[in-house]
Amino acid sequence: MKKRILITGAAGFLGSHLCDRFINEGYKVMGMDNLITGNLQNIEHLFSLPDFEFYHHDVTKFVHVSGQLDYILHFASPASPIDYLKIPIQTLKVGAHGTHNLLGLAKDKGARILVASTSEVYGDPTVHPQTESYWGNVNPVGPRGVYDEAKRYQEAITMAYHTYHGVETRIIRIFNTYGPRMRLNDGRVLPAFIGQALRGEDLTVFGDGSQTRSFCYVDDLVEGIYRLLHSNYAGPVNIGNPSEITIREFAEEILKLTGANQKIIYKPLPTDDPKQRQPDITLAKKLLGWEPKVDRKQGLQITYEYFKSLKMDDLYKKEHKDFSSYIRH
Repeated sequence: MKKRILITGAAGFLGSHLCDRFINEGYKVMGMDNLITGNLQNIEHLFSLPDFEFYHHDVTKFVHVSGQLDYILHFASPASPIDYLKIPIQTLKVGAHGTHNLLGLAKDKGARILVASTSEVYGDPTVHPQTESYWGNVNPVGPRGVYDEAKRYQEAITMAYHTYHGVETRIIRIFNTYGPRMRLNDGRVLPAFIGQALRGEDLTVFGDGSQTRSFCYVDDLVEGIYRLLHSNYAGPVNIGNPSEITIREFAEEILKLTGANQKIIYKPLPTDDPKQRQPDITLAKKLLGWEPKVDRKQGLQITYEYFKSLKMDDLYKKEHKDFSSYIRH
């Protein structure tokens, strides 16, 4: 029998790519999303496939799945500053109640569960690059605390279910990831820069632009997730690209990529915005034989071509198509 996997956050950027990967690997895939930030257009191409089904459901409410269930990938969560500052309570609840519900489901079904944590558990790090053994520097009552602490709690309850109930759990700490299906207006640095370039606007850099990020192409991340799910390691694992770049240099790369003649403008740095972000992937290399393959120039070109292909009128119509016949509740 084919293995059956539940992927939460399935209509989102990462979730939709994971649905693609596991369908291609021969799994029966159940996608689940409450569509607060997800977009059914991302998985429209899967609706007609016999091995894919979609459930419109909020995982902070009780999650029931009939029949066999072998794996769970928990990727339901707002993941951009615009989203989690706009819906802070929902962000906390999906990290707490949602994770609790899915761990309970994994326990009941004897399924292995991989939860999506984030480099944000390190906060504004005082250790660089960040290793899995670093505990972080997080402001729990700052504007980013709703996301950071939701993910830290998520890791804690996941490990508790592993040690106390013997549930097979995996924890991935995801660093900045980019690629097709990101939302232009989600507030993250790459789509923000490309969106401004496409609209003919100046690129906005916060602070002096000396803060750093490390960008991983989505296909590399998905490969890391796939390998981690099938590993025997229960502790957190960093998955990201260690190629570090300043935000100012990154804005210059985007201007060169797009051929835009706009300038870079500077605005005050938001509260608790991390000054440095770079994964130490020593563990992923040793444990999973994984490291990123797609260099930033290649990945950015693919991503830019995707964003250029989005005509706003067509996008509006697609988002309002009637998908009701494919949705289960």
